[in-house]
Amino acid sequence: MSAIVLRPWQKKDAQELALVANNRKIWDNVRDAMPHPYTVMDALQWIAHTSSQRPVLNFAVEYNGKIAGSIGCTTRTDIHRKTIEVGYFIGENYQGHGIATEALRLLLQYIAAKLDVVRIEAHAFASNKASMRVLQKNGFYLEAIHKKGAYKNQAFTDDYVWVKFLD
Repeated sequence: MSAIVLRPWQKKDAQELALVANNRKIWDNVRDAMPHPYTVMDALQWIAHTSSQRPVLNFAVEYNGKIAGSIGCTTRTDIHRKTIEVGYFIGENYQGHGIATEALRLLLQYIAAKLDVVRIEAHAFASNKASMRVLQKNGFYLEAIHKKGAYKNQAFTDDYVWVKFLD
């Protein structure tokens, strides 16, 4: 049995989530929509947001019974309604143990079983080689590099677009 579990966020997770997410190295690799510093109030707002999702789209990544990170997906609409974007982060103290790779594998199983999509996308900044390895290990391929496609920390960075298709 895996020590990694994906489960819906619960209000009781707020303190642990804030401890894991309040990390500049994590924030440097995610979108600006995630606050920094990351407080317990931010965690409670996130958990409230995710609790209204049907079906559930965002999950706590639990490793040996502790919150190790977050993983989820964002649906698209209109002509992109068969596409979903995945994103994740793993706390600095939990990195390097294959947790992100396994968590993404579990999320992909969930997407295939529960959601009506064909295309799965993920974006990674040029400097985030670890995330790119996680995507490769889960069968994603590099579709495009959007040169200066993201603006983070008052600087442009290339946005690597990774894709996987469901059969």
